[in-house]
Amino acid sequence: MIGAVVCCAAAVGGDNLQDLKAGYLVGATPWKQQLMLGIGAFSCALIMAPVLNILSEAYGIGAPTAEHPNPLSAPQATLMASVAKGLFGGELPWGIIGIGAVIGAVIIAIDEMLKARESSFRVPVLAAAIGIYLPLELMVPIFLGGLLAYLVEKRHGMVGTKDEEARDRIHRPGTLFAAGLITGEALMGIAVGIAIYVSKDRDVLVLPEAFQQGEIVGLVILAIVGWLLYRTGAKSKALGEAGSGPH
Repeated sequence: MIGAVVCCAAAVGGDNLQDLKAGYLVGATPWKQQLMLGIGAFSCALIMAPVLNILSEAYGIGAPTAEHPNPLSAPQATLMASVAKGLFGGELPWGIIGIGAVIGAVIIAIDEMLKARESSFRVPVLAAAIGIYLPLELMVPIFLGGLLAYLVEKRHGMVGTKDEEARDRIHRPGTLFAAGLITGEALMGIAVGIAIYVSKDRDVLVLPEAFQQGEIVGLVILAIVGWLLYRTGAKSKALGEAGSGPH
């Protein structure tokens, strides 16, 4: 329970930081944002429980079961649960943790060496750690997003630049675009989950077999979204220069 409370508090805190950053980008009034964030925190406490129940009934969460063989992945929750069980049950694999600690120390040392040499290539330990414990289906879009960000920087000739303000400016439109994609995906997942929960049929929204071209359609849509995201970032420098006032 303590782990759950701390994890939820950290998640809400991180979400609030993202909201404040978005407000800064668009020129929102801070005290108005803080007021609405307080209302949002209270509202989410009332909404999260029924939403999670719907998702659990519709998709399953975490461990696969006979009823839900392909549940929603919860790598962060699984990691927290494993640590909590290990600490209280005395079954924590200290050998593996020690290996991870050594690997982390080596990565940090390499990153500090690259920093001392003022290299444009860095090895942040947090990114490496996320790549180790997140499942592959989550890491692939993260990698593709990072690749698009690199291509945007290359398009503007800013690869390896130390001008963090300029880099932040060219990435702002793409960041907002990506935030909208994440929000839309989450809302659609809940909408589909409600349909499954009400109908008690996991295939209630499945297309007829003649129209099932999921993999091809999915790849085409992914390519279109990736191109739009790149285009948004590629035009961002001109937009930033045209509107030099507060944002």
